Amino acid sequence: MTTLKAKLQEDLTTAIRARNELHSSTLRLTLSAITNQEVAGKEARVLSDEEVLKVIAKEAKKRREAADAFAQGGRPEQAARETAEGEFLDTYLPKQLGDDELGAIVAQAVEEAKAAGAEGPRAMGAVMKIVNPKVAGLADGGRVAAAVKKHLS
Repeated sequence: MTTLKAKLQEDLTTAIRARNELHSSTLRLTLSAITNQEVAGKEARVLSDEEVLKVIAKEAKKRREAADAFAQGGRPEQAARETAEGEFLDTYLPKQLGDDELGAIVAQAVEEAKAAGAEGPRAMGAVMKIVNPKVAGLADGGRVAAAVKKHLS
């Protein structure tokens, strides 16, 4: 078992003992998603910490999207709960890059792509290939794509 998954299970035990329903239900769902990912495919395997982080990020993103949907649907209580769950899951993720840091990485990648001969909006794919490995897990793909488009236009 990975250290991150063990930490999640320890935190689940602590949340249950403290009768913290929000944290315990969120951790249960997250651990369930991790287990589902482990048994997906032809044979079961143990996820690395990096893969567990991806699952947690995916779950946090689901919570943010659900909160937006509930807010638009006129259900503020459910939206607040989903937002709280997403913020709780964010505590397990590495700190996200700020707009300035992301902009600097994208600007450097745009220069590298131009040096390789790619220019204008068509260079989007080349720039994304350079940027994605550098910001993996540190920035949402949508934010990265928006920053690249901004720098290319």
